[in-house]
Amino acid sequence: MPERRPRTAALFAAVCLTLVTALCLAFAVAAPPARADTVPVTDISSDFESGTTQGWAARGPETVAVSTAAAHQGTHSLAVTGRTDSWQGPALSLLDTAQQGTAYTLSVWVRLASGESATPVRLSIERQWQGAAAYETVASGVTATSDGWARLSGTYTPASSVDVLKVYVETASGTPSFLIDDFTMTHLPAVPIQQDIPSLKDVLAPDFTVGAAVGRPQLLGVHADLLKKHFGSITPGNALKWDATEPTEGAFTFTDADPIVDFATANGIKVRGHTLVWHDQTPAWVFRDADGNTMTPTPANKALLLSRLENHIRAVMGRYQGRMYAWDVVNEVLDESQSDGLRHSMWYQITGTDYIADAFRTAHAVDPGAELCLNDYNTTVPARRQTLYTLVGTLKAQGVPIDCVGHQMHGNLQWPSASDTAATIEQFAQLGVDQQITEMDVSVYTDNTSSYTTIPDAALTQQAAEYKALFDVYRSHRADISAVTLWGLADDDSWLDSFPVNRLDAPLLFDRQLQAKAAYWSIVGQSPTSPPTTPPTTPPTTPPTTPPTGDVEAPSAPTGLAVSATTADSVTLTWNASTDNVGVTGYDVYRDGTRVSTVTTTTYTDTGLAPSTTHSYTVKAHDAAGNASPASAAVTATTRAAGGSTGCTAAYHVDSDWGSGFTATVTVTNTGTSATRSWKVAWRWSGKQKITNAWNTNATQSGTSVTATAMSYNGTLAPAAATTFGFQAGNTGANPAPTLTCTAA
Repeated sequence: MPERRPRTAALFAAVCLTLVTALCLAFAVAAPPARADTVPVTDISSDFESGTTQGWAARGPETVAVSTAAAHQGTHSLAVTGRTDSWQGPALSLLDTAQQGTAYTLSVWVRLASGESATPVRLSIERQWQGAAAYETVASGVTATSDGWARLSGTYTPASSVDVLKVYVETASGTPSFLIDDFTMTHLPAVPIQQDIPSLKDVLAPDFTVGAAVGRPQLLGVHADLLKKHFGSITPGNALKWDATEPTEGAFTFTDADPIVDFATANGIKVRGHTLVWHDQTPAWVFRDADGNTMTPTPANKALLLSRLENHIRAVMGRYQGRMYAWDVVNEVLDESQSDGLRHSMWYQITGTDYIADAFRTAHAVDPGAELCLNDYNTTVPARRQTLYTLVGTLKAQGVPIDCVGHQMHGNLQWPSASDTAATIEQFAQLGVDQQITEMDVSVYTDNTSSYTTIPDAALTQQAAEYKALFDVYRSHRADISAVTLWGLADDDSWLDSFPVNRLDAPLLFDRQLQAKAAYWSIVGQSPTSPPTTPPTTPPTTPPTTPPTGDVEAPSAPTGLAVSATTADSVTLTWNASTDNVGVTGYDVYRDGTRVSTVTTTTYTDTGLAPSTTHSYTVKAHDAAGNASPASAAVTATTRAAGGSTGCTAAYHVDSDWGSGFTATVTVTNTGTSATRSWKVAWRWSGKQKITNAWNTNATQSGTSVTATAMSYNGTLAPAAATTFGFQAGNTGANPAPTLTCTAA
């Protein structure tokens, strides 16, 4: 879902090869010639070769002027000097050009002025309406230097009323002078949706309601046309979450939610509410006690937290009483790594499971006509399925009004299997509750490292097979399932483009120009008569005017940069090796934008630091020809306070073993006298085990060696505190427990 935190990815299993083969035959059609509408249209281009600023102006007291000191192409660029804050930089109004509902690709080249130290830069949007300002990042993660040009590129879709709309370039920190050049804003022309193909909601009407998760951009133009033609239900993807509706206590806002609900009402589309209670995207104030401190488990805090929960549900549900046919009342309560199988969130720590019961009772009191769902992911995994089944059965026996179980069904080309999905539906049917598929998508990747620039046809065919297999299960269990919701309208807006890593994905039924994919045709049971072409994933680049000679290929950016250890005066970094056509010769390490060392290994210890200080690090690779890679993703590290010791242990437990695979849990315990800031667990398999998915950790495997590192949310452990992570692995032989090594940082 858009704006979700990094979260447990889908587990992986084998796909039915027979089904894939059949679909390969069904969809083996010749590719038609490229359409003219796949060529990007240039809306704005600024190269400054006219000697003018071409509409760009300063955001503050800084100076913006045309320069000939350096240029990306030609002889001119735009220089920004005299900056006194990081947000200051060149800005250009888009108000008269950008249209609501159009997805624009924005691109600009940035270079620091001579003598400036390397600094991360960002491309951002400022929008205002009636004096209220909002800011959005279009592109980041790029470090600019004074010895070359770096490109910032991203997409932005205007969706709100504005009287100010500007794009601007800023730095993440510091105030270095810099230059920009060759800015472009382009878009792919809107293609009319295919009106002559079967409506998905009509095809599936005898079985269940079919819906899509949307935001405000999907209510406009051809996106709205697609939504109205194919879907009978809408889920606001983020607009109804706690952080969007009650960012501060008692101050409610429905700026994004109201337009979505109003659109649905006007077009006869049902609405699913999502979500009232969740451990994520919940403001910090919710878990502060009466004195403003983080809550601890006391009767007073329990009463306060449950009071806030009730007030929130009454306000949000009450606003839309009678307009929502269903609500995800409580979201994601499971954690199979815990002994009781439940997520030990702040909700749980303060109230036990009372927050779940109170949420459902309050929701029923506010809107007795709404169907109330308990929603979770990976419910086809046996351990999670059983815990949820027991929980729902227990709560219903206590009279808690749970009407529905929601299965999110985020999957990929190989998982979940049809048999596991059927088993899940059949088990919950025994409780007499309705079931809904609430967040379905099918990623074209089966790991966290692969990346395509163009999605292969074979992957789309396999995706169609997975969609067909799962929809066949849903339809055969129509008596138990009332709704199936896709987590997105089309591939042009999916949370999987940025999770678990930034990469091109295509997890839905319609492509980036809203044309039906093989996955759609597999569900409606027909073959396309003229299959759509795939638009280019990036705008075309301009070839160099003079063909280059020699080695000009830069190494790939280092990945997996992580803090493996900290002391009061040092930070140790590790990263994955880059690749290069002739070989990487070294790595440049940058602290807070300044290069501090060049090393030939994939580890570095930065020493001589002050205690309790925070620094940002990036790494670049270079080859013998002097070509430098893009910077790695940045990591931050905080040195320890003076004094104290660090240490940790890791305990391994196999939860379930079915011969060809297993799931396991690792418990990490801080054995030191000071808090950890991160941890790393390493081991070596003695057999043929291969991790296919992990949760609550970043796990990598090379051969038989495995390294598991902390996530951003579970690296900090107080002395004697513990956390857990888990994984699923395939295996074809013996499965002895490995010896684990734990390192605290």
